[in-house]
Amino acid sequence: MELNKEILDCMKTLRRRLREEQALDIRLSQPDAIGALLDGSLTADDEETRRLGQRLAVLSDQPQRIAMPMPGVEQPVAQPSGSVRIYRGQRIYA
Repeated sequence: MELNKEILDCMKTLRRRLREEQALDIRLSQPDAIGALLDGSLTADDEETRRLGQRLAVLSDQPQRIAMPMPGVEQPVAQPSGSVRIYRGQRIYA
């Protein structure tokens, strides 16, 4: 993935907010910096931090990471049939 100025600015802002809120130390040179920033934004209490995470997910073409459950609404859990394996952090039902 190619990083442009818009993505880097969003990453810097989100990194700064996560460091202040959750004391997360994420370096932009890490191989999984975007994933770590998105994971941190999902657990953030501040709405603006979550919005920055959603924006970063859209800019970096990782929309599967921005699916956040709404509070108070239970998500239906489907029982998988067959085997389950984990591929790149996602459950794959075979």
